[in-house]
Amino acid sequence: MRAPLSIVVDPNGAHYDPAQESGLEKLLTTQDFTPEILDRARRLRELIVARGISKYGVSAGAIVREGGDRRHVLVTGQVEDDQSVIKGGGKITSNLDLLRRVRAVEPDAFIIYRPHPDVDAGHRKGYIKDDVVLSVADSIAREVAITSLIDIADDVHVLTSLAGFEALMRGKSVTTHGVPFYAGWGLTNDLGPVPARRQRGRSLDELVAATLLLYPRYLDPVTGLPCPPEVLIERLSSGVSKNGPLVFARRILGSLMRRGRNLSSQHNPGQQIR
Repeated sequence: MRAPLSIVVDPNGAHYDPAQESGLEKLLTTQDFTPEILDRARRLRELIVARGISKYGVSAGAIVREGGDRRHVLVTGQVEDDQSVIKGGGKITSNLDLLRRVRAVEPDAFIIYRPHPDVDAGHRKGYIKDDVVLSVADSIAREVAITSLIDIADDVHVLTSLAGFEALMRGKSVTTHGVPFYAGWGLTNDLGPVPARRQRGRSLDELVAATLLLYPRYLDPVTGLPCPPEVLIERLSSGVSKNGPLVFARRILGSLMRRGRNLSSQHNPGQQIR
């Protein structure tokens, strides 16, 4: 099991469960942010983007827009039995359902599907066979960094994925089909059942300040001591991690499991971004 680098203790409720007001939602509803913390949030956001930092690693650089001049839409798959999907996904419970809904609202777009790494590796629930994905989407992107995919997207469609928050930080249009913590503040195109209590418009830096500066606590992977997020970004961008061998082992195991799945299903010559 990987040691977490951040932790949240919320006496009000989980931030991914829109059934009640979490501590994060309360911050976004009531907090008056000082110019100092907003400036710090802006600098942190710019640092994260400049370093290519994502939940799933560090960006490897720019990629080509495979669909040419067509509108590019990125759809991020999730772990289907993850609590954020169960609590915040509304009526959508599967990655295939999400893909079909995106195609319905983006009929002419070049849709890129990014499977969740843990699902694609065979560790978690939510796998869709490639031929089924490509009957709805135009491309599957596996080995490309999520930040590189966000960079080429005109819109990022998510259920509750953190990729939507990362896309917002990168100035991208985001459409939500569920109710992630960043929906309902005037920053996203919300198609999911966002609670009526989320009525206050917030700026991007106010969202970043609440989400990354005030709400969680962070752990330095080098010293094992509490640290500010800026230190953690420096560690991640320099490749420092205590979980290297475990991550490597999980990737090898996942690769073997994925190959086994592919051998058991009929090959389909669809387009894939590698």
